[in-house]
Amino acid sequence: MARDDYGCYIAGKWLAGPASVPATSPSSGKAFATVNGGDAATAAAAVEAAAEASPSWAALSAFERAAHLEEAATAVATAREDLARILTEDQGKPLAAEAFDEVDELAVYLRMAAADATRLDGALPPSTSSARRVLVRRVPLGVVAVVSPWNWPYTMGGELFAPALAAGNSVVWVPAPSTSACSAALVEVLASSGLPPGVFNFVPGPGPVVGAAAVGHRLVNGVGFIGSTATGSEVASRAAGKAQVLELGGNGPMVVLADADLELAASAALEAAYLCAGQSCTAGERFLVEHAVHDEFLERVVEATRRGVRLGDPFDAETTMGPLNNEATASKFDRHVGDAVARGARVCIGGTRAKGFATELFAEPTVLDRVTPEMEIAVEETFGPVVPVVEVDSAEAALDLTNRSPFGLTAAVFTEDLERGLAFAERARAGWVNVNASTNLWESHLPFGGRSGSISGRGRVGGRYVIEAFTEPHTVVLPAPRLRAPEEGRE
Repeated sequence: MARDDYGCYIAGKWLAGPASVPATSPSSGKAFATVNGGDAATAAAAVEAAAEASPSWAALSAFERAAHLEEAATAVATAREDLARILTEDQGKPLAAEAFDEVDELAVYLRMAAADATRLDGALPPSTSSARRVLVRRVPLGVVAVVSPWNWPYTMGGELFAPALAAGNSVVWVPAPSTSACSAALVEVLASSGLPPGVFNFVPGPGPVVGAAAVGHRLVNGVGFIGSTATGSEVASRAAGKAQVLELGGNGPMVVLADADLELAASAALEAAYLCAGQSCTAGERFLVEHAVHDEFLERVVEATRRGVRLGDPFDAETTMGPLNNEATASKFDRHVGDAVARGARVCIGGTRAKGFATELFAEPTVLDRVTPEMEIAVEETFGPVVPVVEVDSAEAALDLTNRSPFGLTAAVFTEDLERGLAFAERARAGWVNVNASTNLWESHLPFGGRSGSISGRGRVGGRYVIEAFTEPHTVVLPAPRLRAPEEGRE
């Protein structure tokens, strides 16, 4: 298909879906492509194609599937420039500062999944009878539906579909509507790598229509979703009874204790708040700063923001932060900042949409002081470029605010006393805690997800943990082998 005209990819063929939608750049406001998305019937056709391809794909050895994923990774690396540019056009993240990194990380995900699949082992548990042997191996579920978000269009989909494929499942991928064009460009690259028809299928379109039809289809046995807590709850309900990996939202605190290295903490705050313009589930959404160092930390963060963050055209090599992806996210940024100011917070820098750009989606990097725990910005997930500073009296007070939140995805704590940092980390109700590093620091092979009892999801993404989620134990019981006389069994 032409690079400005995309559709659905089903059973190895590109098809024009019934819903034609322009892809509009959040930085220029101009339409640069057309995506011919699908509907519920299209999603059903993709699931059926995946189900038909599933047995032959599952029958390949792990090493044969790994070879396919290695080819896919090579294809991604080869198309690095094109994939990064359309990612910047479609999503808005800076080309030099972030887009190339996301493409490179996707290639790593594909290679890691390939390697992990070849290491998936089984067991030979004992039987109650000496006359029997028991074999247990992990087998694929069949068809896995993957629904992914717009903030990291390549890697958030890839961290689910790469291990699902490597484990022997066929996949139906439903991307976020606002980044369907770059997602389709990626599918073109993956399709060129030689994946068998029907093994990997792609249906862009509205989540409540296409995503709902895919995850609820009777032939889908596993569901992977990354996105908001509200949508995740709907997905979980529709996918009831199926294997699920749900990585949902966060309101991660970054805690700065009185003995912290403030230069390190201020630098980490920029990464926590402004990476991907703050549009990350691992973003530092609250900065809980102990009273003794509050003033100095605030001064350092404001100065670091002023000097270190360059908001601008995402194609400019000097730009470190681009626009927000969509108006709904930008409006939430406005609402949260406005609510905080109305309740007594002080804007230290930023606080509004930036002027002088082609669209109104550019939000100024913002630091707020005098934020209280009851304000919307301290309770909800903002998904914007803001450092809301909450002054606390002690580490215990910071821990209490951390654990009071219904979210439980990430947290970070800064202290020069590593024993103190470990004590905080072990008591923090979060699935992932960093000590002396930004909330946005993570390693893709490690288990990542929401803490049990929180609204931040279930299951874990990351390396082999996704492969295990999208496989299941298969038990075979057979008679014990016995030595036979040489003449036995001969005619």
